[in-house]
Amino acid sequence: MDRNTGTAAGPAAAAPGEQQDKRAVRVAIGALALGLLLASLDQTIVSTALPTIVSELGGIDHLSWVVTAYLLASTAATPLWGKLGDMYGRKRLYQAVIVLFLIGSALCGVARNMPELIAFRALQGLGGGGLIALSMAIVGDIVPPRDRGRYQGVFGAVFGASSVLGPLLGGVFTEQLSWRWVFYVNLPIGAVALAVIAAVLHIPARRTEHRIDYLGMAVVAAAATCLVLVTSLGGTTLKWSSPGIIGLAVAGVVLVVVFLFIERRAEEPVLPPRLFRIRTFALCSAISFVVGFAMFGAMTYLPTFLQVVHGYSPTLSGVHMIPMVLGLLVASTGSGQIISRTGRWKVFPVIGTAVVGVGLLLLHQLDEFTATWVTSLYFVIFGFGLGLVLQVLVLAVQNAVGYQDLGTATSGATFFRSIGASFGVSVFGTIFTNQLRHKLGSALRGVPLPPGLHPASLQADPKAVAALPGPVKTPVLHAYSTSITTVFLYAAPVAFAAFVLSWFLKEQPLRGTVRVPDGSETVGTNPVERSSLDEIARCLSLLGSREARRDLYIRITAMSKADIHPATSWLVLRLARDGEADPVELARHATVPAEIIETAATEAETRGYAVREGNPLRLTESGLVLADRLIEARRSVLAGLLGDWDPERHSELAALVRKLSGELCGADTDRPEGHHRNHDRTGAAAGGNAR
Repeated sequence: MDRNTGTAAGPAAAAPGEQQDKRAVRVAIGALALGLLLASLDQTIVSTALPTIVSELGGIDHLSWVVTAYLLASTAATPLWGKLGDMYGRKRLYQAVIVLFLIGSALCGVARNMPELIAFRALQGLGGGGLIALSMAIVGDIVPPRDRGRYQGVFGAVFGASSVLGPLLGGVFTEQLSWRWVFYVNLPIGAVALAVIAAVLHIPARRTEHRIDYLGMAVVAAAATCLVLVTSLGGTTLKWSSPGIIGLAVAGVVLVVVFLFIERRAEEPVLPPRLFRIRTFALCSAISFVVGFAMFGAMTYLPTFLQVVHGYSPTLSGVHMIPMVLGLLVASTGSGQIISRTGRWKVFPVIGTAVVGVGLLLLHQLDEFTATWVTSLYFVIFGFGLGLVLQVLVLAVQNAVGYQDLGTATSGATFFRSIGASFGVSVFGTIFTNQLRHKLGSALRGVPLPPGLHPASLQADPKAVAALPGPVKTPVLHAYSTSITTVFLYAAPVAFAAFVLSWFLKEQPLRGTVRVPDGSETVGTNPVERSSLDEIARCLSLLGSREARRDLYIRITAMSKADIHPATSWLVLRLARDGEADPVELARHATVPAEIIETAATEAETRGYAVREGNPLRLTESGLVLADRLIEARRSVLAGLLGDWDPERHSELAALVRKLSGELCGADTDRPEGHHRNHDRTGAAAGGNAR
């Protein structure tokens, strides 16, 4: 199978959602959501526990790696898990990644020092990347296209909830139990998800072949690791001029060049170089990097500021992070709604990157005396700016590429956000550590310290600051405050560089299938691993909402040139599918209001399209002719949403249009025998008509 287009090899298998028990599917979706919650929570839950972890294990110089190790491992593993799932089946692989994630979580909980914790976080990240990639793919295996929008909304809510709950739960566990419970909590939840998946998940047998770019994945992971090591070790553990730092920098650059060389020759490259010839993709990738850089850098170090400088408990520091996340979610949702209604999107990355830059400058103004309401206001502004950008970058990329590159381009744009997050945490950590060492030394020069305390011990144990006597505590708090807020000053020019880049984006009219991205593509940090076909199915499935379906029937009626109410079109298609239907029973079970169904039934009867046989309605000959026209119109409307993604060139795309055509408004293909009149001709011609 070509992962980009979703072309399957081998005999035809049952279509997604066919022969699936609906109750079992809902239970399985719940278990998948639990797994997704575990993986997404572990991207944020650690931040409020970091000051306590550092105080107990030491090693503040490597604090950033507790977060970075997880991000790098999960980012590198995501595309690999996706392809292995295609090749060897997803159920057993999903069970394996749950076990891997739980092993990593248990080991993190028993870590005795920072190197152990960092290594175990990387192991946990390998499993976390698989949980996210395979959860999304399994939904496509067990849910028909028309219902995917609903379940993807559930998963989007999981990402949104984890971004709010992560810092808060991290604080609660750290304060009420131990920081180790940040990791132990995964064990019972993961065990439940594992048991439910084993019992109820049944995936239709499908196997697709890949030429996995193992070498490309390994090289890009190695290059990112080398460059992140340069930013985290340079100026702290090692001097910038040391052979180790120079060697890592040279190795990182050489590996990037090697990666580009490999990708030009790979059959299924991780990141096709041709994408960078598309200006929108190149610009959005750069802006995504900056957004990930700023977002995760800030979310990692702001809890340290709140706990050490303002003396908040871990739980309260999580509470004080909520305004930033709410600002992000509100702006992300609002901008998505506006884009959906207007089709205009370029203004959002321009305004958003500017607001992010202003937000970073405001965060730089924070100090130990800043009022709580001012801090919350600055957090909201910063989060609001991030939210304005996150939705749009993936949407713009999807709108700029051809169908064959849709899945890869989406993955590429989100990949750069993930790498940016890794670099952001690392760079913020290096600046913070360097600043703190210098400022603590200056602040305590000549100040008598209690026995056993010295600047190095205060840097290694942030929690010790709270117990200092007043004359010593004041300069130490100021040193911590300015060390952390200086980080935001250094990050501001990077955000303003993204602001400049956003002006060069070219706004193109949105394709009908380009829809607002879900939570996995915006709030989540892992790259999205979906084929082009899966991505279009996700977008078209959003037509299942009541508002979208109402618009769809209006367009179908207009295209068929039928002088009837759109609700009558819906009723005719329903009768064509079922043979007959009682309007009273339809009103009980359908989402269409009863009065509209009655109006449609009256019009169908008076116009001669349907007759009553008792209470049920049945189509007349003229009604069957009208149904033919409506069936052709619905396929044309759906195909028209694809723009220049031509179903005639991609058989799997034509099949998707044909499938969704029936699922969304009454299929001729699943109608009982004897109730249709030569409708098979429309199914056979779908590829030609659907354009």
